[in-house]
Amino acid sequence: MSVFLWVVQTALAAAFALSGLVKATEPRERLVGRFPWAEDFSLPALRFIGAMGLLGAVGLVAPGASGVLPVLTPVAATGLAVMMALAGATHVRRGEPSGVVVAAVLLLLAALVAWGRFGPYGW
Repeated sequence: MSVFLWVVQTALAAAFALSGLVKATEPRERLVGRFPWAEDFSLPALRFIGAMGLLGAVGLVAPGASGVLPVLTPVAATGLAVMMALAGATHVRRGEPSGVVVAAVLLLLAALVAWGRFGPYGW
């Protein structure tokens, strides 16, 4: 199960790092074109969302890989799960079912990592 969690962590880290990088660096107009929900948020809020995705991605992999404060991995996974719950709520409010599905899948995977690393398959 530990290997499976590493695979999930790595996949989640890649997804959140790429998405976070885009949100942290692209101009607002480009973000609104790519992510219709972005029109509901200010540029600083979009930058914050991107930064949290990037930090979460690092938190999923770096602590366990380095052995330094590995408890931060499930903390990062929990934070990303909360972020996806909020994203899902935004997609529900906007009537975007595909966004709800993506947010739900990412939430479930992040919750799996949090459960596994806080619990039976911790470091």
